[in-house]
Amino acid sequence: MSSNRLAGETSPYLRQHKDNPVHWRPWGDAALDEAKALNKPVLLSVGYAACHWCHVMAHESFENPEISAQMNDLFVNIKVDREERPDLDIIYQAALNMLGEQGGWPLTIFMTPGGDPFWGGTYFPPEPRFGRPGFGDVLSGISDVYHSDPERVKTNVAALRQGLESLAKSEPGSLTSLNALNQIADRLVQENDSEHGGIGSAPKFPQGAIYEQLWRAWKRTGKPEFKAAVTVTLDNICQGGIYDHLRGGFSRYSVDDRWLAPHFEKMLYDNAQLIDLLTLVWQETRAPLYEQRVAETIAWLMTEMAAPGGAFISALDADSEGVEGKYYVWTAAEIDEFLGVDAPLFRAFYDVTPEGNWEGKCILNRLAIQQFSDTATEANLRRSREALLAHRAKRIPPGKDDKILADWNGLIIATLANAGLVFAKPEWVDAARRAFDFVQKSMTNQDRLWHSWCDGKANHPATLDDYAAMARGALALFEATGDNGYLVHAEHWVSIADRHYRDHEGGGYFFAADDTPGLITRTKTAHDNAVPSGNGMIANVFARLYFLTGNAAYYMKAEAIITAFSGAVTKNFFPLSTLLNSAEFLQSATQIVIVAHRDDAVPLTRAVYDLSLPNRLVSIVEPQTTLPVNHPAHGKGQIDGAPTAYVCQGAVCSAPVTEAESLKQSL
Repeated sequence: MSSNRLAGETSPYLRQHKDNPVHWRPWGDAALDEAKALNKPVLLSVGYAACHWCHVMAHESFENPEISAQMNDLFVNIKVDREERPDLDIIYQAALNMLGEQGGWPLTIFMTPGGDPFWGGTYFPPEPRFGRPGFGDVLSGISDVYHSDPERVKTNVAALRQGLESLAKSEPGSLTSLNALNQIADRLVQENDSEHGGIGSAPKFPQGAIYEQLWRAWKRTGKPEFKAAVTVTLDNICQGGIYDHLRGGFSRYSVDDRWLAPHFEKMLYDNAQLIDLLTLVWQETRAPLYEQRVAETIAWLMTEMAAPGGAFISALDADSEGVEGKYYVWTAAEIDEFLGVDAPLFRAFYDVTPEGNWEGKCILNRLAIQQFSDTATEANLRRSREALLAHRAKRIPPGKDDKILADWNGLIIATLANAGLVFAKPEWVDAARRAFDFVQKSMTNQDRLWHSWCDGKANHPATLDDYAAMARGALALFEATGDNGYLVHAEHWVSIADRHYRDHEGGGYFFAADDTPGLITRTKTAHDNAVPSGNGMIANVFARLYFLTGNAAYYMKAEAIITAFSGAVTKNFFPLSTLLNSAEFLQSATQIVIVAHRDDAVPLTRAVYDLSLPNRLVSIVEPQTTLPVNHPAHGKGQIDGAPTAYVCQGAVCSAPVTEAESLKQSL
């Protein structure tokens, strides 16, 4: 007797569907074997817990008795959480793109019992609308073709197989020069919206790696258009509706071109990247807005995204009570009722009007009045925000996706460690340490990482992104604490990546390990998506390990990754920002070696962290420590017993510096 088999799964997304009348199966051999035995095609549905349109399709179709019966009769139905199984999602998203369709979620793929895709789409309405066929008609049509025209299915399978095999091929080239990076930045800035910020038009995504690339270009060249592109974008993001002005935290993207109306889900990875970018830019601009958004967002993370044990959960849903954004929006009448005499001031600053600014409601934003006002006014606005937050807390909140992902936690670990250093917040570094300890202890099996943890269980094979992001987090904690154990972990994890992910023939690293079961192919890319690319991140890790240890093998590995993909730069550099930023770091890293006991080094480290240095790498070396013989600061010590800094680029180090102000000047 067939039934829905998702109740025993750990994924919050899969559990959302455990009561559907659809006979869902989790991904695995059992489901595919069932399809073979029944000679039925497979319907693969991929989504995630915070996805609005996934909820829509679930309510319209997967909870619909007639459509569910049709799905059960004609298909073996498999449900996958794309955040738990990004290795599967990346394959089937690519297949959809090869069919000429734009990808996204929910992803709906029709496959053979062997797991080979032959047709697909994303969201389908229950009846024809939006220019899309009704889902029931799609189900009937696909089933008919599968059984009546097997040659057509085989033709599609063969073509897609050939296309998917090409995903493992890279386009090698030479190490991208600094001059070429400047030319790329010139081209990128042309795509920036000079009024509102952001790349292109609606919808707009924060694109942290691209704006880091433009900030780096400004630091290299001094061209004001590069700096303006970054600051205008950050100003609008920080004051727009994409930011939660009551609690902190950024939504995933804006559906309009001025950052007013967000897609209300909040993702851990977006906030990690935005905090990091705001921190880097604040070091130069000292903008109070950026400092405030960093502090507020980290406070939100600590309160609403921290899981028991120290790691961070994945996301907050876009919907509450089945309505997108309901938890976050207001009416003018509510503002008047809750704020009383303070309402007119708040309404003027936060764009609250009787007619609303979004579907008859008001998304709080300060796009029209971005500059901070006088101290008394801002204090009044802060009290009003606190009052509204207290009222909002009485609403039914969005659901939480409480699974813990190694790669996303690696991103936030590095971000918190760095921000803790820059803003002198040791409690942020401590939070990074707790998250690191959780992943290292609870998500490791015989020295191999797991990708996901939920309901007390670690699960699913780790991806390249997991190893790259966690190694980067380890190195950030090594810089922040001086604990050599973090360096050991980073070196261990890149050795695992070398053993199980490296493409020894074509260069670069595969997304999935060589022993990941159930994949019809292994993909390899340096393209950024919502998160930085694994190849881009691990190139940066290898570069850092080279500068920290002096081991030339790490340099060669970093260079090999970058050159394995750099041939694609001439075709499309937009998704390659993380890789290109790593290329600059490899060529231009500035090592600040401080010979001192850690507590005594604070004045010199403070001088470093006060500056915006994208290529910074700080090492605090105890006076009795001997650096490797091929390290540029080998043999260099203190001057007259005082904490002493050396600024090294390549194999050359500066004269010793003992005064903080002198160190700032040399940097």
